Amino acid sequence: MDLRPVLYTLGALVVLLAAGMILPTLTDLVMGNPDWQTFLIALFLTAVVGGMLMLSTRDSSDTLNLRQAFLVTTLAWAVLPGFAALPLAFSELDLSFTDAYFEAMSGLTTTGSTVISGLDHAPPGILLWRALLQWFGGIGIVVMAVAVLPMLQVGGMQVFRTESFETVEKILPRAAQISVAISGIYVAFTALCMMLYMLAGMGAFDALAHSMTTIATGGFSTYDASIGKFDSYGVDMIALAFMIIGSIPFLLFLQLLRGRPLALWRDEQTRGFLWLVAFLCAFVTVWLVIWKDFTVAEAFRYGSLNIISVLTGTGYASTDYGQWGAFSSTLFFFVMFIGGCAGSTSCGIKIFRFQVLLKSMRSWIRHTLQPNGVFVARYNGRPIPDDVRGSVMSFLMFFMAIFLILSILVASTGTDIVTAMSAVGTAMANVGPGIGDVVGPAGNFSSLTDTAKWLLSIGMLIGRLELFSVLVLFSPVFWRA
Repeated sequence: MDLRPVLYTLGALVVLLAAGMILPTLTDLVMGNPDWQTFLIALFLTAVVGGMLMLSTRDSSDTLNLRQAFLVTTLAWAVLPGFAALPLAFSELDLSFTDAYFEAMSGLTTTGSTVISGLDHAPPGILLWRALLQWFGGIGIVVMAVAVLPMLQVGGMQVFRTESFETVEKILPRAAQISVAISGIYVAFTALCMMLYMLAGMGAFDALAHSMTTIATGGFSTYDASIGKFDSYGVDMIALAFMIIGSIPFLLFLQLLRGRPLALWRDEQTRGFLWLVAFLCAFVTVWLVIWKDFTVAEAFRYGSLNIISVLTGTGYASTDYGQWGAFSSTLFFFVMFIGGCAGSTSCGIKIFRFQVLLKSMRSWIRHTLQPNGVFVARYNGRPIPDDVRGSVMSFLMFFMAIFLILSILVASTGTDIVTAMSAVGTAMANVGPGIGDVVGPAGNFSSLTDTAKWLLSIGMLIGRLELFSVLVLFSPVFWRA
């Protein structure tokens, strides 16, 4: 395999990451925090390595074949957190490289799990860098889901394959065009979210940081108490609205701008997601009113924000919902695996896979009852191909298998089984907070062993890249000429 195009692309991404360090460097410098020097050192090291990769492979082809596309997709999300961790490791937070890598991986994969305590007093550059990592990761995930994963036929994503991607060689130029269009919408939503947060009472810095992590459905906050720090009904409702927006395919927003106002509702995946959001909000609200004596306003505010935060993989917490009892913990645990829509910044298994599974099951049941009948499962009005069904079934099977294996491995480090399963679940679903006192909404991941943190970092990577993008690299067939 010719690795030069892979290394050139990787080098370009590393250079872009270095450019992103300029803003937190200037922030610390302007606010008089000495951490600007650590950002400057990290920026220099990152830019040098990325620049050397680009220069040494500048004569390579500008196209990627199928194997190269798989490799660069995985390497990007595995290598970039290593460089993104440098400012965290060099900062006054005094994090080990393991903790810094975990935090950076959590940021770029928009997971939102953290090992940092005392965020209220952390350097402003670090707080902004964490938000930027999630913001960069969010747009990267959207472009990958639109341009790369359908081409690689990962986990049933080929159902979203468009005529523009008939060959792998078209990925790069087409992805560049899509990036420009989607980035404009992404920036516009971020700016709108920031403005609304400020109108709701947030300061400019907090509004900027939270708008980036809200639209990216990442969940990093500038406070240990997360979004609950502001104790504002308005802030909670703005966060709820933009978490939902971030979980809808961004290509549909392009269609809205092009004069198709019903594009969102006509899309089967989005329609299913919005129905699920409505059901969960109503269900948790009623449950809190009946069983926990909340007022209707309080039940809707706390119930809706927290359940949708978990569903979308954002991970904000406005209260410690772990104190609501065993039923709520169980509900939140299962909801975290669902996720939002493919083509959005959201995480989890994704709505469309459950829809394909249910439609296929219904088709099989009807065929069993009427063996001579012809029953065609359809998605968005088109028959579901057999390869899509197979990919979705394989994805779900491997997801559960990897979840169980990682849970056992994390438990073997001395973590209790409930915490281990919760931590692995939230890592693979890229949610953030888990269940229980250790990794729940009122805790963090700092008390886990280094081995557990590396295992969870692998879980975040595998979950973010839809499993097969990573697993295929371990196949001997992949590396054969």
